[in-house]
Amino acid sequence: MKKALDLKFMKYAIDLAVLGLGKTSPNPAVGAVIVKKGKIIGEGYHRHAGSPHAEAIALRRAGADTHGSDLYVTLEPCCHFGKTPPCCDAIIKSGIKKVIVGTRDPNPLVNGKGIKVLKMHGIEVVEGILENECKNINLAYNKWIISGIPYVIVKAAISMDGKIGMKSGESKWITNEQCRNYVHRLRSLNDAILIGSRTACLDNPRLTVRFNGETSLKPAVILDEKLSLEPKSNLFKRKPGSLIVATTSKAPLSKIRFFEKHGHIVLLCRATSNGYVFLPHLMEKLGTMGITSLLVEGGAEVFSDFLQRNLVDRMVVCIAPKVIGANGQEWLPFLCKKRLKDAISLRNVETKIFGDNVVIEGSVIRR
Repeated sequence: MKKALDLKFMKYAIDLAVLGLGKTSPNPAVGAVIVKKGKIIGEGYHRHAGSPHAEAIALRRAGADTHGSDLYVTLEPCCHFGKTPPCCDAIIKSGIKKVIVGTRDPNPLVNGKGIKVLKMHGIEVVEGILENECKNINLAYNKWIISGIPYVIVKAAISMDGKIGMKSGESKWITNEQCRNYVHRLRSLNDAILIGSRTACLDNPRLTVRFNGETSLKPAVILDEKLSLEPKSNLFKRKPGSLIVATTSKAPLSKIRFFEKHGHIVLLCRATSNGYVFLPHLMEKLGTMGITSLLVEGGAEVFSDFLQRNLVDRMVVCIAPKVIGANGQEWLPFLCKKRLKDAISLRNVETKIFGDNVVIEGSVIRR
């Protein structure tokens, strides 16, 4: 019976944590539930970086009735000062007798230390309830806090024969509206969206997030080796700070100053032998900026480069029941694997149906 209750309340904490996804970066999404005599007396989730943590919100909502209660939290409580005080201190003062932790925080400032502090003050700690589910909430944060680089998702919309559009550049629309709505949900869950300069030129996108009846902006990252993006383009008109242009030393200094004068962020990256932005260097720079997750939306050269360099953590492929043929643009023209056993494979594969479109997604298996 106790195990069933633990699963029930942790599942509820997970549902709370998910409400913060896409909004808390570079902090993790966390949910917390306080239970006394089998009833929830307080709950909370982390809403955005700098705001109170899930535990603090749950404690505030529980009021003065927390003595002898149990706390269910998806991630190990913090024990250090950041933008907010340590959650461990508040838990200890509250009189909570038991803390059930979904998973440890991989942040070196915490990682086991929060649990140790709680135990030192006589609080019982139980670990590992729905641990995998709790870890999966923060895949991007977990990678970024350890490696310093973003979690990368490649999203492609393709025909049945693997085309992302016509060779002329025409690509609207391969997938249906339902599938495109799902893509906007993906945008809402990630810190930034990346495309290449050719896609920016041909499609002239806004890269807005249209989800739940609202339109918002996530940072847009453009790979533009020569700063060729036109001032009349929709992306150039973005509000200051929401456009990040990754370029190389080939970009004229006058253009760099022009972009920066208009409030855009220019990242000068190392170049590859053929003059393109060296993606590993860009990932380091984005990680330093606190970008924990990156949704890569094209085009063909960009997809190929990310996959060839083993930088992709997850793939989302939206497939429409269309066949384009020889005049179509291959979606991975520069990805070259010599043997079938070297093919990129996915695990934990999921499929979704949106009308006549199929979405296949999963985590890339590291070799």
